Amino acid sequence: MQTKILRQRDIKQILSVVGRDAIMDRLIEELHKGFAALGSGEFDEAPPRSGFARSAEVPGVIEFMPYRVPGVGVTMKTISYSPHNYQRFRLPTVVGTVSRLDDDSGSLIAFADAAVITAMRTGAVSAVASRLLARPDSSTLALIGAGAQAVTQAHALSRVLPMERILVSDIDQGHAESFAGRVAFLGLTVEVTDPEAAVAAADVLTTVTSVPAGRGPVVPPEPRLPHLHVNAVGADEPGKTELPRVLLESAFICVDHPGQARTEGEFQQFPDRELGPSLASLCAAPSTAAAHIDSLSVLDSTGSAFADHIAFDVLLGFADELGLGRKAAIGATPEDVLDPYSLPW
Repeated sequence: MQTKILRQRDIKQILSVVGRDAIMDRLIEELHKGFAALGSGEFDEAPPRSGFARSAEVPGVIEFMPYRVPGVGVTMKTISYSPHNYQRFRLPTVVGTVSRLDDDSGSLIAFADAAVITAMRTGAVSAVASRLLARPDSSTLALIGAGAQAVTQAHALSRVLPMERILVSDIDQGHAESFAGRVAFLGLTVEVTDPEAAVAAADVLTTVTSVPAGRGPVVPPEPRLPHLHVNAVGADEPGKTELPRVLLESAFICVDHPGQARTEGEFQQFPDRELGPSLASLCAAPSTAAAHIDSLSVLDSTGSAFADHIAFDVLLGFADELGLGRKAAIGATPEDVLDPYSLPW
């Protein structure tokens, strides 16, 4: 069995030849269709992710996110969130790999780095939710957190809403000040400000911070516009939340993964509140979302292996179109299947 390996140079070539906009547009559309199918019962929800937590001097998590389509394949993403990565190792905060197994044989079909496609799919999920819940004339985006994920959030949201300016805030002033250069390709006005001013002026707010568990919220509940839509993206581990409880109490909240929302998302703050509708159900019945366009709404996003499965399909599809990816025999195929030592040269 041959395994397709997408190297960094392959992913870079896809970005260069296909273009960031075309890839993001495809991701948004495929995720919307996929979530609608999930909400209609055509697919099963992904199991909650599992993994290991680190504490003390090197905090973070290493997690495993599987999704299976019976008779087709299993996508397995291994992802690490390590907020001290840049300072200690000059690595991104989020690193990982994604693989595809054949569902019938269990053989490894494809393997790639997960960093770029995870960042893009997370932005695309926010875009799917914002297209449903934000006012269609939304022109001001506020970003709390100016790291790598903020780039793809701004990119994705600019593809579905008529954004004109971005208000950005980060506890690291250098990150905030460098953000305009990293999103110059969007052609939008970028202003560095504080969280209070950003929230007060925003039509859409996205929180993408590395706030430690138990140290939130990262934004004030007021002042804000009545129609504010929030994409809460950074609450991705137990105990970590970004939004103030008082804001959530008055919001319509949807979740991207119902099985994870109470243990990793903003819904950790409401152990007794009925879980909000899933993003999948809103995609399947958009009229439900339309009723909340002019009032406060929140996407409680913890990340979904179902979305990873779709995103990896998109990436592999572009690789096939361009003839990219190196084939290698990684899996063992002994000459005598009853003798594990009989490996061919």
